Amino acid sequence: MSVRVGAARIRAALVTLISFFVLAAATGCAGGDDERPRVVVTTNILGDITREIVGDEADVSVLMKPNADPHSFGLSAVEAAEIENADLVVYNGLGLEENVLRHVEAARESGVATFAAGEAADPLTFHTGRDGGPEDEAGEPDPHFWTDPDRVRKAAGLIADQITEHVAGVNEKAVRANATRYDGQLADLTTWMEKSFAAVPENRRALVTNHHVFGYLADRFGLRVIGAVIPSGTTLASPSSSDLRSLTQAMEEAGVRTVFADSSQPTKLAEVLRQEMGGDVDVVSLYSESLTEKGKGAGTYLEMMRANTSAMAEGLTGD
Repeated sequence: MSVRVGAARIRAALVTLISFFVLAAATGCAGGDDERPRVVVTTNILGDITREIVGDEADVSVLMKPNADPHSFGLSAVEAAEIENADLVVYNGLGLEENVLRHVEAARESGVATFAAGEAADPLTFHTGRDGGPEDEAGEPDPHFWTDPDRVRKAAGLIADQITEHVAGVNEKAVRANATRYDGQLADLTTWMEKSFAAVPENRRALVTNHHVFGYLADRFGLRVIGAVIPSGTTLASPSSSDLRSLTQAMEEAGVRTVFADSSQPTKLAEVLRQEMGGDVDVVSLYSESLTEKGKGAGTYLEMMRANTSAMAEGLTGD
């Protein structure tokens, strides 16, 4: 008798367990239709731009943390899974997110819609020589297109197109309205930057940075890139002693005494250059490749560009 009772209890327990899983599966399926669409963005600069366009129409997940380096940040297993389950992945491309691109490529191969904003923004090419001299050699496409707000305007419009095409459930009218409003803000930014850099004398329009990151800005607003402490488009490279000597000589010839350093990177290399030039080189910190937390100086793309423009104009004029 006890055997029968025991068997009955086991059967009852199994029925209860099976019912639980069936109910959970049914609930999950029913809730699936109510899940909000999701856009995943690799870098925080593109993340801010994308959020302005998406508005409340979808969830936007940004993988790169504030103050991180886009060249070196990586993903957790959970973040990699977010890419694979996204309705749309927006990324910079052109080799910027060096540790993340393989995840984006894998998602694209599995059928996820992806958009490389940098590749669609008329990319320029790196030049690794000094100020167009004989050592100037064309290199890889420059991924730092966001330093030109006009290119961001183009990319933002294309992001809006991608959202309306690939993200089911969004209100296209609302997305287009968001994109139009943000385009106006970007146009105002361009006008303000033009006026700010117009005040810089012609003989002071020369840039030296930690690494090559402001080529688009220089091209758009009539500045010259003398060189960089790290003669590369990535912070993962390192300068040689000959690189530093060459840059020091170029700075002396151009009368440049200011180095603009990335806020997301240590200024050690710029400090070395300061020592080599006699200690009278100014090092100005810029928000070049990453946004900060809200309220920390560059919480949005628009805030970052205005802060950088003010700092650059002041550093170049010596005011």
